Amino acid sequence: MREHDEHHTGGVESLTPIAPRPLRRVLFRQFWRDLVFLHWEVDPFDVARLLLPGTVPDLYRGRAYAGLVFFRMEDLAFGGSGPPLPYVGSFNEVNVRLYSRDGLGRRGVVFRSLDCDRLLPVLAARAGFGLPYHWARVARQWHGNRLLYRTRSRAHGRPGGHAWVRVSEDVVTPRPLDAFLTNRWGLHQRGPLRSYYLPNAHPAWTFRHCDPLDWDASPLAGAGVAPLRAEPDSVLYAPGVPVRFGTPVPLPAPGRTR
Repeated sequence: MREHDEHHTGGVESLTPIAPRPLRRVLFRQFWRDLVFLHWEVDPFDVARLLLPGTVPDLYRGRAYAGLVFFRMEDLAFGGSGPPLPYVGSFNEVNVRLYSRDGLGRRGVVFRSLDCDRLLPVLAARAGFGLPYHWARVARQWHGNRLLYRTRSRAHGRPGGHAWVRVSEDVVTPRPLDAFLTNRWGLHQRGPLRSYYLPNAHPAWTFRHCDPLDWDASPLAGAGVAPLRAEPDSVLYAPGVPVRFGTPVPLPAPGRTR
């Protein structure tokens, strides 16, 4: 499997702290708050088998990674200026994601699972975008400077998980690996009709120092992903960013770059 690192630009978009291209039109907006990113190295050949046609694993120095991400989504709204949706527009979410590139060199994420504690967004995202959302019990609690997330499935057989971190006020500079994992400006997904790329844009991340106190990464196994080691390779906390999503763009057919 060919290696691509963060400096390679031969047909692959560069990693940038803000979106490399403007959104032509805003489809919806939201705010991501109190994000906790846990990442593990995984077998790139296992990742390749889980991605959709027209994409390949995006590697960092020959290594593939899977993320377990906990956060609070708030103020979901449609269009560039519409009002936030009451009640259903704010919820807790936990997702398992992999990292991908398409035939046009765009880097993105592929979601293997997404837990959400609001049923209506789950149904809408599954029907409209083909995203693998699941209705779950997701809790978020601050205990002083310690943040605890828990997810527990409402469906039999789907594993739950948690992340517990201690957060300080100290701002930290992300390592090159952290930038590779978080500077992602779109997602790749198989929709009801065909696979697509959904672009997004937001301000540059601000990360604060955090220490992992405990975690349960069972959702990775439930999504078909096996970490190569027990300890995460990257643990990050971000206070939050406002996010805008553009309109879906069909992916080129496999083997085509135009």
